[in-house]
Amino acid sequence: MSAPRLKATPLPGIGVQYDLVTREHRHLSVVAHRDGTRTVNMYRADDPDSCAHSLRLAGAEAGALIDALKPSHHSASLLYTTDLGLVAERIEVAATSRWNGRLLGETCMRTETGASIVAVLRRAEAIPSPAPDFRLVGGDTLIVIGTREGVDAAATILGQE
Repeated sequence: MSAPRLKATPLPGIGVQYDLVTREHRHLSVVAHRDGTRTVNMYRADDPDSCAHSLRLAGAEAGALIDALKPSHHSASLLYTTDLGLVAERIEVAATSRWNGRLLGETCMRTETGASIVAVLRRAEAIPSPAPDFRLVGGDTLIVIGTREGVDAAATILGQE
């Protein structure tokens, strides 16, 4: 079976429409509106140009549906996942974390988990590739990349009080 093809069509002033024909020859489309909402349309099997069902979703509802369609991990902090088994995820350092005020290198994160901290978001600033002498602060959001297991282990370490 060939890989499914997703056709994108710009809709000026509205957003982008994505069309997919399934292996069962069913036509589905998603309109990604500029305001963040999504409209999911399913077309009739006997007339692929006639819309049988249409469902309008708010941005958060669309995100929840994506999580349901990709059940390998249910996390609002998940940024990206690959077919190679790597994920990128946001992990926040709580004010009560034992790492609040301590150096990144003290966590032994990469040695213990195999996961890498590729950036830290602090207020409106992004600090790329923080060095081991970078001091963590409660409220920092760390961008962590690794295997699912490694990122989960990193979250456990960072969550220690």
